[in-house]
Amino acid sequence: MDLAGKVAVVTGGASGIGEALVERFHAEGARALVVVDRDEAGAATVADKVGGTAVGLDVTDEEAIKAVVADTVAAHGALDVFVSNAGYVTQGGLEVANDEIQRMWEVHVMSHVYAARAAVPVMVGNGGGYLLNTASAAGLLTQLGSLQYAVTKAAAVSLGEFLSITYGDKGIVVSMLCPQAVETNILANSPDRTGNGDGERGTPGAAAGDGVLAPSELAHTVIEAMAEERFLVLPHPEVQTYRERKTSDIDRWLSGMRRFQSRLFADSAATPADWLLS
Repeated sequence: MDLAGKVAVVTGGASGIGEALVERFHAEGARALVVVDRDEAGAATVADKVGGTAVGLDVTDEEAIKAVVADTVAAHGALDVFVSNAGYVTQGGLEVANDEIQRMWEVHVMSHVYAARAAVPVMVGNGGGYLLNTASAAGLLTQLGSLQYAVTKAAAVSLGEFLSITYGDKGIVVSMLCPQAVETNILANSPDRTGNGDGERGTPGAAAGDGVLAPSELAHTVIEAMAEERFLVLPHPEVQTYRERKTSDIDRWLSGMRRFQSRLFADSAATPADWLLS
């Protein structure tokens, strides 16, 4: 997709990846940008820089997502791109409370469902559109130290596959953004040593071994992927190699990940095994 003249909604747009995408979409010539975030003041700051519109909401509120889509179409006559980008990470294993798992499910999976439910009919009616969903390399690999993050990000990727298969012939392009470490608020605020394969976590973190990208660098990769309409957006190209190793010999990959986990937590007072006893 060429973004020139397009109308886009970006959730999680007040900072980090979302902010970088808003700024880059503007530079690419998007004619209207709607910046969505729970931090309404932050969204307004970003929107003001690009002449866009700010909306404060929680992405787990389906009615609010429907309203954003309806208001965007009413104001601009179209909706071409919906970027579903909100997310966060916490640590834990089998001891994690059900409500914490459910909350992450709502943010990482159901928010994409709500976005698609609201946006796809509008896009199909207009001849097509683009869904860009932020997942994580954790959705393709795993997340050491966070059961809830690993499971929900994997589900997000699976949802993206379903959407592409089901609506691709109706003009809907779907891309899944699956980075490793990126300089975001999630990275800054997350605990250290949360594992390999996620997009945003505390430093140093295992994924930082492949480099910590600035959001602007990630946005450049997104634009390239959207131009080619690629399903997987991999700002860290190493992730493709890891995926190939996993799919070619899953038992060997699991064994290697157990060894990696043991090294990662070797000097930590709390290991994944300890969580089962808490």
